[in-house]
Amino acid sequence: MTERTTHPPTGAGALPLDLDTMRASARRLLAEDAEPPRQEELETLTLTLRGHMMLLIPAVEDAARKFPRDDIPATCARACVGEARMRLGLEPRNGLPAGIAHAQRLSRSVNALCDHVINLVGESR
Repeated sequence: MTERTTHPPTGAGALPLDLDTMRASARRLLAEDAEPPRQEELETLTLTLRGHMMLLIPAVEDAARKFPRDDIPATCARACVGEARMRLGLEPRNGLPAGIAHAQRLSRSVNALCDHVINLVGESR
């Protein structure tokens, strides 16, 4: 399988985003046939998802900044960034089920941020 890499419009030295790998991490918890992770695996996955979000948020912000304030896709992207930042600030409650639910919310944010990178940076706009 080939990996898709997107170069967001960020400053010099910015790393390309590996959206396929980021989406694969998100699918680990969101797929219909996903097996519940063990506690150790969940901790690693949660940290991975948080790292993906920390890379995606500035890329989406930079891309949205290039569009007028009234541009609907860019406005949606800005709202997604706000929600992602809020989710980064939350700590899961104790217990494996609560940790899984928290990581699933992070996974949905990763997927949405990947979508916004593609929509705002892609050739179609």
